Amino acid sequence: MSAYGSQAMSTPLARVLMRRPGKSLLAADPQEWHYGPTFDAPKAIEQYQAFARLVEQSGAEILWLEDEGDGLADSMFTQDPSFVTEQGAVILRMGKPLRRQEAYLHEAAYRAAGIPILGRLEAPGTVESGDCVWLDKQTLCIGRGVRSNQAGIDQLQTILAPLGVTVLGFDLPLWQGEEACLHLMSVISPLAEDLALVHAPLLPASFYLLLKERGIRMIVAPPEEFADSNGLNLNVLPTSPYKVIMIDGFPKTKAAMEAAGCEVQTFAADALCIACEGGPTCLTRPILRRD
Repeated sequence: MSAYGSQAMSTPLARVLMRRPGKSLLAADPQEWHYGPTFDAPKAIEQYQAFARLVEQSGAEILWLEDEGDGLADSMFTQDPSFVTEQGAVILRMGKPLRRQEAYLHEAAYRAAGIPILGRLEAPGTVESGDCVWLDKQTLCIGRGVRSNQAGIDQLQTILAPLGVTVLGFDLPLWQGEEACLHLMSVISPLAEDLALVHAPLLPASFYLLLKERGIRMIVAPPEEFADSNGLNLNVLPTSPYKVIMIDGFPKTKAAMEAAGCEVQTFAADALCIACEGGPTCLTRPILRRD
């Protein structure tokens, strides 16, 4: 069996790259990193540990990046600087300048794990993996907005074309401005091949129509919980089809997924995810998802 390959969103999670928050988060300036009023670094580290236990309990192997105090506070959100295809890793170029150095952490981790580097983005292209949704193995959808630009999308199409992958770009709204972060995955979380949790008002219309055309059932997340969580009620990590991990405190969203047949686990995340603007999906970089 291959040790890598993840051209899917909800198949069983077998191997994942994660980074424990530590010295860099403890030293982080909340204003510089755009962290909210509930930010509490020691509490956030405890909440992260609870989340990591849930990932381990799912059966996934975790490849750990350690925080030795490099100052990259957001690097616990390992989703964004890279992604992994069946032919190797793609090193992205982050739209948030404070996070640009994280790509080197990922490249070093892949090389150490024996995972080939398929390609890398170059300036002026930017893509963050939070904007990337695999509709199927051969179709990668990317949200074009503050963090991912057309130059980056074009570069990814060139890198992925030999794999037979088509890259589609969809315009995202500005929503709360340049400093905040609206990714494509801020408005959709695939839960299974035929099921997704969405915030319909911010979905690109053409993307919504494509989901309908593909026969994907959409659970519309309660808008009041989307507002209360800054969208993080929607940030749900599938460990396998219909088995997901979400942030605690959003019972209507949880009930909606359970009504659609999902098994939902939760963890407290007010100091971690709510404050730092990234949920369970953001905290993980799938390396291997089994078919």
